[in-house]
Amino acid sequence: MRQEAIREQLSNGGHLQHVVDIANKLADETLELDSLMIQRLKAASDIKCKLLAKYIPDLKSTEITTETDEDGKPTGIRVMFVNPDSKATS
Repeated sequence: MRQEAIREQLSNGGHLQHVVDIANKLADETLELDSLMIQRLKAASDIKCKLLAKYIPDLKSTEITTETDEDGKPTGIRVMFVNPDSKATS
């Protein structure tokens, strides 16, 4: 429940939108940005991305299973990296 509250707070804080705004600003060729402003924008974006990643992790997981013989003895271990947007890969 605490993680959901933190996600809600981050969402209300507009951190993700701010990162998108910064990216758009850096990509806009009509804006004249000096090197100091570019460094500041990049630093702000990095900080906000790290903050978001801390509480909203990538949607992927690792699944570990064991293979057993007919007696139930382990014969191998299988590690699968699961991504919800695609099929599992090993």
